[in-house]
Amino acid sequence: MTPPEIQGQGSTAEAPAGSPAVSLCVLRKRADFLKAASARRQGTNGFLLQARDRADGDGLVRVGFTASKKIGNAVLRNRAKRRLRALAREVLLPRAVPGWDYVLVARPEATVSRPYGELRADLDQALASVHRGRA
Repeated sequence: MTPPEIQGQGSTAEAPAGSPAVSLCVLRKRADFLKAASARRQGTNGFLLQARDRADGDGLVRVGFTASKKIGNAVLRNRAKRRLRALAREVLLPRAVPGWDYVLVARPEATVSRPYGELRADLDQALASVHRGRA
């Protein structure tokens, strides 16, 4: 059996041992993506992070992934989304704030070609920036 992944609306992934118990759920509805787009955002060289506090008392962390046709053909779009999902599992899961929605938007050429270590550093920096103004 494969380890838990971030896949569907109802599926969740658990945090690694030693970190607080946070579960991720994947955004599927357009309305959720639009709400995140109108909230806080932080651009990096590899992608754009959009984040919003749902303020609904739910402890779930929801995450969405976007790769438009500007990224390239289907192969490149899928590769970009796979890299963003891996980032979410590795970086976002342990550092996410419960009750928040996060959307990772791929950037043309950069998301696919940027070294993974730099993408990881970009997400660390973007999360710190998004949550800097929060009480």
